[in-house]
Amino acid sequence: MSEVIIYHHIYNKQFGTLNVSSQPAAVPICVVPGKPHGGIAPFFVKLSKYSAAIGIALILFFYTPKVLAWGESVIGVTFENFRMSNTEIQTLQSDLNISKPVNNPPFDSRLPKINSLLVPSIGINTSVQEAVLDNYEEALRKGVWRVSDFGAPDDNGRPIILAAHRFGYLAWTNSYRHKNSFSNLPKVEVGDLVEIDWNQRKYLYEVYATSKGTQLLDYSADVILYTCETLTGENKIFVYAKRIL
Repeated sequence: MSEVIIYHHIYNKQFGTLNVSSQPAAVPICVVPGKPHGGIAPFFVKLSKYSAAIGIALILFFYTPKVLAWGESVIGVTFENFRMSNTEIQTLQSDLNISKPVNNPPFDSRLPKINSLLVPSIGINTSVQEAVLDNYEEALRKGVWRVSDFGAPDDNGRPIILAAHRFGYLAWTNSYRHKNSFSNLPKVEVGDLVEIDWNQRKYLYEVYATSKGTQLLDYSADVILYTCETLTGENKIFVYAKRIL
């Protein structure tokens, strides 16, 4: 059989000529894979799939309880961080349990019937959740919790203490977290306003101090906002405000 050589043909548009290259053109070689012989290869493919599935099942069996236990411990520590120390509770419940004259602002029917908290400087606009100490986790799942057994806007005996998560839950959207949690509480500055709409009366407070640590530094505030600084750490962020209206 005679050898067939294919050359490049190049058309020159400028001169209208057809040039033929003296070098043979490279002819691509296509390799068609052959089918595996017998059923050995499919057997090993199936075996590898079954082995992988068994391996994943064993990993889940041995490690899932540990992961769940870790998750529960993190959640438990996070909730535990919201509890105040015995010293703080005793100070707030005894030393400051003094009756003071209450000067309530005028009733305003335009205000919502649901008690709410507004901190314009950080975009908080949320309802205030009521719950006893034994069930405060449910209140935190919704947003801001008024710590029970302490003050309310229309009761000047003790400070109002409002707590909320800083990081929240995966089910929360960014918009919900921004409005209903204390994610931006570290950005609050002295001079910022805190509004509490309570029984359709507007109570206005001004921030005069902030602090970080494991203990309250000022028990004379009319309103104390606080949240955890980190997800599992003991430090808290405190914001102190005095009523101005």
